[in-house]
Amino acid sequence: MKHEITTYNTKKAMADSLKKFMRVKPLSKITVSEIIADCGMNRKTFYYHFKDIYALLKWILEQEAIEVVKRFDLLSVPEEVIAFIIDYVNANKHILSCAYDSIGREEMKQFFYADLQGVTQSIVDGVCTENNLSVDDNFKELLVSFYTEALAGMLIDYFKYEQRYDRNDLIRHIIFILKKSIPNILTAKYNESSKE
Repeated sequence: MKHEITTYNTKKAMADSLKKFMRVKPLSKITVSEIIADCGMNRKTFYYHFKDIYALLKWILEQEAIEVVKRFDLLSVPEEVIAFIIDYVNANKHILSCAYDSIGREEMKQFFYADLQGVTQSIVDGVCTENNLSVDDNFKELLVSFYTEALAGMLIDYFKYEQRYDRNDLIRHIIFILKKSIPNILTAKYNESSKE
């Protein structure tokens, strides 16, 4: 337990340092040397915990946003989850924009994708369980991929082009889409499969 706390504190110090540098310069211009000097650590410590600066950035995103989102009951409080994500993006625009400017849209989507995929999968699985629907795994995988891509793209558009969306409208529209479309799609697929 003590080792886990020490490891977390070490990673957190490096994360705080990276975030500090991201406020003043592009991600591609930040070096491991700057981070370790700022934290009073050595290079070996950095590479023990992270493969590179991008891995540290992914850890930051996971710790601060996605891991918390996973704790929500997405079927009963999706509004809270979406609001939390939007508020996180608002509070961390400088970090996300810096990362986007350095690595581009597709790489940025990859930072969100794996974790959002788990969130989306839980929604799809929950709808199937609650409605006693037996749907082909390949179809569910396609549906999860479709919605994950959409959510990741929306998050990126929101922090890059915020003026396109009002926060409350965006939350309301996303919730409407998720609540209406996923159960309807899965029910329709279940009914179609039952006829075959």
